[in-house]
Amino acid sequence: MSAPRALPRVVLLGTSLTAGLGLDPDKAYPALLQQKADSAGYRVRIVNAGLSGETSAGALRRAAWVLDQPAALVVLEVGANDGLRGVDPDSTYANLVKLVEVVKTQRPEARIALMQMEAPTNLGADYTRRFRGVYAKAAKTTGVPLWHFLLDGVAGVASLNQADGIHPNETGSQRVAGTVWGDLAPALASFPH
Repeated sequence: MSAPRALPRVVLLGTSLTAGLGLDPDKAYPALLQQKADSAGYRVRIVNAGLSGETSAGALRRAAWVLDQPAALVVLEVGANDGLRGVDPDSTYANLVKLVEVVKTQRPEARIALMQMEAPTNLGADYTRRFRGVYAKAAKTTGVPLWHFLLDGVAGVASLNQADGIHPNETGSQRVAGTVWGDLAPALASFPH
């Protein structure tokens, strides 16, 4: 009798937003996505590979280790800390492109998606515009789909965030999971059942 086949892994490579800083692990959006996938009958394993404080350069350094095991889909939630720290958007863009290349090289079987991230407005309209633009440019350059802004409808809404104003609370995390599910569900629908 053959061993049961391992479930396809969906790896969410990201920052504290993915790690679920300040939340119980089962309230972070990756765990909520696992619940949604299970309820919808998708046999996948959602892997939370979030790390607090990580920049796009840090994600690039960590990617090979994170991708040590097979992955059917790698979702990149990268760059939020670049925006908080005022990293040059050109540097973020270069890291995003390199990160996609690392995934393609190490896990050629994996599909890849890039999540849109936004910079806070305190660095000025020009920086905010340039930062926003690097995601569409990186997606176009690498040929990967660009998913919706992770914190769409949550960023800047006090009632959906913890006291720091940056990290979603439980209610905000549910909203984030809904946003990501809108992009993830169609991707899972094309997985073998």
